[in-house]
Amino acid sequence: MTKHIFVTGGVVSSLGKGLTAASVALLLQRRGYKVKLQKLDPYLNVDPGTMSPFQHGEVYVTDDGAETDLDLGHYERFTGNPCSQQSNFTTGRIYSSVISREREGGYLGKTVQVIPHITNEIKDAIYSLDGEDADIVITEIGGTVGDIESLPFLEAIRQVRQDIGHDNTMYMHITLVPYIRAAGELKTKPSQQSVGILRSIGIFPDILVCRCERSMEREHREKLALFCNVPLNLVVEEKDVAHTIYEVPLELAAQDLDVYVLERLKMHVHRLDIADWRAMVKRYIEPTQGEVTIAVVGKYIGLQDSYKSIYEALTHAGIKNNVRVNVRMVESEDIEAKGASALLDGVTGVLVPGGFGDRGIEGKIEAIRFAREEGVPFFGICLGMQCAVIEFARHVCGLSDAHSSEFSPNSPHPVIDLMDAQKEITDMGGTMRLGAYPCVLIAGTRAQALYGKTEISERHRHRYEFNNACKDELTAKGLVLSGLSPDHGLVEMVELPTHPWFVACQFHPEFQSTPLKSHPIFAGFVAAALAKREEGTAAGAKMGSSHAA
Repeated sequence: MTKHIFVTGGVVSSLGKGLTAASVALLLQRRGYKVKLQKLDPYLNVDPGTMSPFQHGEVYVTDDGAETDLDLGHYERFTGNPCSQQSNFTTGRIYSSVISREREGGYLGKTVQVIPHITNEIKDAIYSLDGEDADIVITEIGGTVGDIESLPFLEAIRQVRQDIGHDNTMYMHITLVPYIRAAGELKTKPSQQSVGILRSIGIFPDILVCRCERSMEREHREKLALFCNVPLNLVVEEKDVAHTIYEVPLELAAQDLDVYVLERLKMHVHRLDIADWRAMVKRYIEPTQGEVTIAVVGKYIGLQDSYKSIYEALTHAGIKNNVRVNVRMVESEDIEAKGASALLDGVTGVLVPGGFGDRGIEGKIEAIRFAREEGVPFFGICLGMQCAVIEFARHVCGLSDAHSSEFSPNSPHPVIDLMDAQKEITDMGGTMRLGAYPCVLIAGTRAQALYGKTEISERHRHRYEFNNACKDELTAKGLVLSGLSPDHGLVEMVELPTHPWFVACQFHPEFQSTPLKSHPIFAGFVAAALAKREEGTAAGAKMGSSHAA
């Protein structure tokens, strides 16, 4: 029988439940077990696809086309296992299924209620990952214990223990032990109250994972163990890590959390094989090639999580190249006000990510022009590729009014246009080109050299595309279409061979990068940024020796 671990959070949000769940999954996987992860989100949206990046952060896209919570990115990056439609369920999705079934007469005239119908639907979602390919399923419950909207999910996981038994289920509660600076003390009372809420609805945590900025003393652990009815050795500290989130599994392993989990679930404790992870963290902390500065020019810079996977993929590329990547976050609207050279001076690479809407578009285009004209390595993703095509059309091909029909419907040169398959669609949720699609790379291009093969699969999330009607005019001026759909109907990648490093793609490669296996485009981009830094250093040294002479 598949074992189930449920991860809940208390006191405040943003405690790192997703990172903890991903870390535990990594450790259990490295002890020889097949682990799957999922997240249950209490909000009423069917998925986060229509939510603002400022409010929810990035939308993480799976191979099978699900628009999901960003925590699934942590799951995939830590374990290397792909998530799916069954990895993220929301209240909206659960209720939609129940209501649809009721409309079809599926409940045979019964009164449809939260218990048992909604909770049964939630349990079906939880059990959907069971099978021979999953020894353990880790389910993270979004939100904070005590939230009204979380109650059906908590009731469902309470029932799961009744369904499959004590030895096949475990409740792991992530809680905050705050440091009160004025008093100079760590306080356990918020955690006690959080556990009290859980216990009042019939869930008794097996393990407490205590988030704190300072180490707990034994007295804190003893107090939590006593008042939360948890064995002392199962009160685990999760202190803020010093350098990178990838240290979290190592910190938890040092406290034998994974051992306690397996013993509690009556599973054999195999040897932990995590040497490559330790080596990766060491490379991050002690890079031998110094540092580079990459500008990320986006529309949602105000929220760190809006480009979470991109920042992580840059980190992975830094690890691959043994260099520290410093990210300069640049709001594209600021470039419109202050100019690209003022905000991008000194960077060794420019990355323009995706987004929606016309706000800040001209700033993105100016950033791309700066990178192209100054010979700075450039990497465009999704909207970033579309802006690169617009910039090239305007300033190289002389089509000054070139634009995307998304932003300028009446443009005489719509070099970016709505996909044919999207023209009859009116609903917004879940209707874009989503998920993994094949791409053919043209031999002899930089794209083909980066991947080392001619056929790839990458994840998409877009409605607009390169307008093939403009293909001849743009390619005649030197733009290379280096990646195409197998039928050559869609342009997936473009590049400029006359530029030191200028590559853009319609897909989202950041979703397939991990700390142990950097995505080839990101790795190549950071390598190019490192070469640009060396070029600048050599030029500076030459100038210095000239002055000395």
